[in-house]
Amino acid sequence: MRIYNPSFGRSATTGEKIELKPVNWKTDAIALVSNSKPNARELLAGIRDKLGTSRQVENIKFLAKNSASQPAPKDLLDEVAANYRGALLAIAD
Repeated sequence: MRIYNPSFGRSATTGEKIELKPVNWKTDAIALVSNSKPNARELLAGIRDKLGTSRQVENIKFLAKNSASQPAPKDLLDEVAANYRGALLAIAD
């Protein structure tokens, strides 16, 4: 599996400049975020299982939005930004 981040290396056009560091998918903490649609959790569990064949999974955590029809709440986004180096989002049916 190859995972691409099309925004890697780009910085915000306004606001505070931060140093961007690449995600080490073999060791860094990863958030698996469900949009709460049917099968999203199952999709993320499969991804976690696949990642587990090449890395430890103790720092890969499942998170979820309350509703697929609403944007992610600020506290969820803040939690991901504060605690994880990478995030994978499941949009499933």
